[in-house]
Amino acid sequence: MKKIFTTLGLISAISAMNAQIVINEVYGGGGNNGSTYTNDFIELKNIGTASVTLTNATLQYASATGSFNQYHTLPTITLAAGQTYLIQEGAGTGGTTALPTPNFTATTIINFDGTSNTNVGLAMAAAAGKIVLASNSVQVTLPTNSNVLDFVGYGTTANQYEGSGPAPAPSASNSTARISGDTNNNASDFAAGAPSPQPTSGTLGISDIRSTGVHFIKNTLVKNESLTFGAQAKDVKIYNMFGQVVKTASVKENQLLNVAELAKGNYIVTGTVNNEPVSQKILVD
Repeated sequence: MKKIFTTLGLISAISAMNAQIVINEVYGGGGNNGSTYTNDFIELKNIGTASVTLTNATLQYASATGSFNQYHTLPTITLAAGQTYLIQEGAGTGGTTALPTPNFTATTIINFDGTSNTNVGLAMAAAAGKIVLASNSVQVTLPTNSNVLDFVGYGTTANQYEGSGPAPAPSASNSTARISGDTNNNASDFAAGAPSPQPTSGTLGISDIRSTGVHFIKNTLVKNESLTFGAQAKDVKIYNMFGQVVKTASVKENQLLNVAELAKGNYIVTGTVNNEPVSQKILVD
């Protein structure tokens, strides 16, 4: 029985590694003097290899040395491997440029103590603070709490963070953004630099045609059990629902990719078009 338990534990660990949505970028300088963007933002990203869905998740905010006293809920989010998700937060009076169209605009902010909060979106400090992605609306107190999906303490004065220290300090002109995977060390996983808000990547961008054999949910052309790409796509990978890569390729514009060998079921196709990550869900039936 112990051996079976150990094996199941290993499978669970591998699943978590292959399916992980994390905080990818934090910008609290929106609307400040010296800023370009009018709004703060938080960007999530699936850095795993399998599609992930978050349900009932929240973003919770605290000042650099304060407690997590406010939060907002998130809609149900499904991200394929490599996809980002842009969340627009509070606005200031400065800045000249609106964010790219966000995937979600935070409006109602809830205080954990029950008092009212009239802010539209989280009003985050530009230089130092703490953001947590939580699986529910239970107030977070530590980076190690069981409902913490990801935790970022940023700026030199942040008193809580993952690992050996906080993420490098952003500013009115810089965000702090993930530069590698997730080693649970904010100090080394993040770097400060120009803000780069990225809404969820688009699909592979092809016409809405259905045929027998393989069906794309949308924006795809199917012909003779092949996928046709309307633009050159690099590093194309097809994942099954277990997060396993079942086919890889790079294709030119209007080139066919034969997928007749795929078993019936759902798949995620990812690739890079015009240096931007794209993804699309398909159904083989």
